[in-house]
Amino acid sequence: MDFLEKLKIWNNKAEKECEGPPVLWFETSVSVCRRFQFEPHGQLSVKIVGDSRPLHHKIVESFLNKFFPSGYPYSVNEGYLTYTQFRALQHIASAALSVLSTQSLLFAAGLRPTPAQATAVSWILKDGMQHLGNIICSNLGARMDSEPKRWRILGDVLYDLGTGLEVLSPLCPQLFLEMAGLGNFAKGMAIVATRATRLPIYSSFAKEGNLSDLFARGEAISTLFNVIGIGVGIQLASTVCASMQGKLVVGPLLSFIHIYCVTEEMRATPVNTLNPQRTAMIVADFLKAGNVSSPADLRYREDLLFPHKLVEDAGNVRVGRAFHKVIKPSRLLELKQVFPGEKFLINGGNRCIDMVLEQDAIGEDALRGWLVAAYAVQINKSSHELSAKTLLQAYKKMNEVFPMFLKELQFKGWHTDRFLGGSRSRFAF
Repeated sequence: MDFLEKLKIWNNKAEKECEGPPVLWFETSVSVCRRFQFEPHGQLSVKIVGDSRPLHHKIVESFLNKFFPSGYPYSVNEGYLTYTQFRALQHIASAALSVLSTQSLLFAAGLRPTPAQATAVSWILKDGMQHLGNIICSNLGARMDSEPKRWRILGDVLYDLGTGLEVLSPLCPQLFLEMAGLGNFAKGMAIVATRATRLPIYSSFAKEGNLSDLFARGEAISTLFNVIGIGVGIQLASTVCASMQGKLVVGPLLSFIHIYCVTEEMRATPVNTLNPQRTAMIVADFLKAGNVSSPADLRYREDLLFPHKLVEDAGNVRVGRAFHKVIKPSRLLELKQVFPGEKFLINGGNRCIDMVLEQDAIGEDALRGWLVAAYAVQINKSSHELSAKTLLQAYKKMNEVFPMFLKELQFKGWHTDRFLGGSRSRFAF
């Protein structure tokens, strides 16, 4: 017997020794029966042995598995489905509008709408004005961190304005380069705004540290519905929008759908970082009702276009004015004695209370200062001119409630380790 034959016999013996009764079980969930079995070498195999669900249920589950985060809906925060629905419709409207604008650009330039010429025209314009728009808008990054919802909406408005200029370009072909250049300038700013705000928006939905999964599935949805929107745009361009009159009717309608959907997306997004508007709303709710609102509670109450309005129930606090405009040198020593070791200073005015933060102040510091200001206004209801006695009383009251207040904030999901005030001024000694 040679060596190869002996080796075969040894392998057969080893396989027989490993063989045993299979370990298997069946699980039934939502009309689906699955068989689970451990193979002899320990690998788990899963096989569907019965599926009585209707066909549309199977299609929906397949779609969710491909385009939604793993573990949905338990792996994301409230509002993700609403956000995704409006985002899908937004991409369809935006992509269709983009097709119409490209067609108009080609007509204005006197070219036939062939793919090669469209690419050449787009490339030339993007290399110029669009990059300039990118550079200018990139300087506003701090403001986008503070108000991602607002800047996302403004970015899409700019994008539609740029697209509108492109759609209208055939009406004045002698100004083709000017209109196309301005259009791409606006679209360049829009691209930076939408990309910069994408991460904080996705972060607000990540419930289990699954940010990459959320981002990947979100981009898959964007791609899918952009393709659908391109198809809709091609159909419109060859039928209703073959003439300029059709574009003037359909273009504004698509733009309205686009901006409406973006607004509803942002309203559904529960951003959990502290900025001036959200901090004021949290303090106001706490003082009125004694409870701490969660990010989901505040999302539909945020003012997305004018976020800097003063909130009377939170003390009409204004954050981030220049230090020398808020506190006079004669007042500085007195305030430092009232708030020893704190990283905020507050000073009353005619209609509001100004709060300035130190350079390394975090969200907890901003919350402490805001509560002091709000309590001081409650104590001194006659005016916002605050005496040292009033501030001391408010400071003592704040210290009594703050540990419980902070604990409840963190329990509700707020990130209190930072305060996003945009490009507002801070001070350092």
